[in-house]
Amino acid sequence: LLVFLGLALPGTQGKVFSRCEMVRILRRYGFEGFEGTTVADWVCLVEHESSYNTRAYNNNGPSRDYGIFQINSKYWCNDGRTAGAKDACHISCSKLLTDNIEDDVRCAKKIAREAHGLSPW
Repeated sequence: LLVFLGLALPGTQGKVFSRCEMVRILRRYGFEGFEGTTVADWVCLVEHESSYNTRAYNNNGPSRDYGIFQINSKYWCNDGRTAGAKDACHISCSKLLTDNIEDDVRCAKKIAREAHGLSPW
């Protein structure tokens, strides 16, 4: 798993879910058993990637990670400044920084579906 560096956009504070809230959300969105993963796997991923914060942001230099699942701009979203970006989820990276995580969920599931698991993280 990538290490979350605790960086956020200046002057912004996202919704920070509790662990229990995250479990409920992930269950509601059908993550239990999704591509051979468990809700526990996803809770661990979200905890380590973003500390449950919807506005988590990490600048890796050539690309950036956005949102609660730390979705990368090189492959999955468009931030308008990542050279050679693929934008496979067809979404603006800024939409991954809102408190509504439906877009994040859709994209995270696409990533997991294509990888048959959590290996991209």
